[in-house]
Formats: sequence, C-alpha cells, structure tokens
Amino acid sequence: MSQPTREGLRCETAVQSVIEILVDSQDGLATVGERLEDQTLTRYFFAESLLRAQFIDQLETALRQRGVNRFREGGSAVATLHRTWARIKSRFMGGDHTLLVTAEQGEDAVTEAYIRALETYLPRSIREILTAQQAYVELVHAFVRTKRDCPAAGDKTARSTEPGIDEVSQ
Repeated sequence: MSQPTREGLRCETAVQSVIEILVDSQDGLATVGERLEDQTLTRYFFAESLLRAQFIDQLETALRQRGVNRFREGGSAVATLHRTWARIKSRFMGGDHTLLVTAEQGEDAVTEAYIRALETYLPRSIREILTAQQAYVELVHAFVRTKRDCPAAGDKTARSTEPGIDEVSQ
C-alpha cells in the first residue's frame, strides 16, 4: 500500500474540518429552527439543516473516491456549548432575534472553515464541490444576517429572497 502524500493528507484534513463544521451547522440550524416562533423561518432553517447533510454526503463521497474511509462522527464540543447557550438565551432573553444572532455567528464559522479549506491544495473535483458549497453558504449567511437585522426579526412582512436548493450545483 502506498504512503499518502503530504498534499493528500492536507486535503483530507481540510475537507474533514469542513465536514466537522457542517455537522455542527446541521445541528445548529435544526436547533434554531426548533426554537423560532416564525414558522416560515422554522421551515427555512430545517430545510437548510437537511441541505447541510447533503453537503456532508457530497464531501464524504469525494473523499471515499480518494480512498478515505474514516470520518469524524460528530461535531465539536465548542459548537455543542454554543447551541446550549443559544437555547438558554432564547428562552430567557430575546426570542427570534437572539436565535438569528446565534445562527449568524454559526454561519461566520462555517464561512471561515470553507475559506481555510480552499487555501489548501485540493484536487479539482473537491475544490469544485467546496467552491459551490461555499457560494451557497454565503447566500444563506447573507439571508440570516438580513433577517437578523430586520426591525422585528422573523417578521413575516419583512420578506427577503431565500436562497434555494436549485442555486447549488451538484
């Protein structure tokens, strides 16, 4: 069996880091969705959580094609703590706005993980997946930020174009 190259290990590490943050993001989006009072936003956050699961699957499939068979099973302890804090804050202070602030902070972390991964040497196929996913994540990030900044966060009359699944190339 051949030794993995240094670039190959860096690629695997970079992609595994994105997978880990996507696991955190998937859980975080679902957690926020469970707690939001605005049912339209609730559905949106649940849909985005499911899409993050698809992103994870895409990346794991790409790594499997490169011979990687072991993946990190969960997210980070820091993200678990962040979600717990979000639950406490939303329960006692702030409601939907507080949840949207928390979600936006989570999207900051996801965006940063993609940026770091894309600074690494990556095979073209993996770079294309990450680039498409990053572009979509940035749309979601902007949407969450816009909703967060609405005078009445989650107000159904304050409409903004929601990024749709069709915008992600698969």
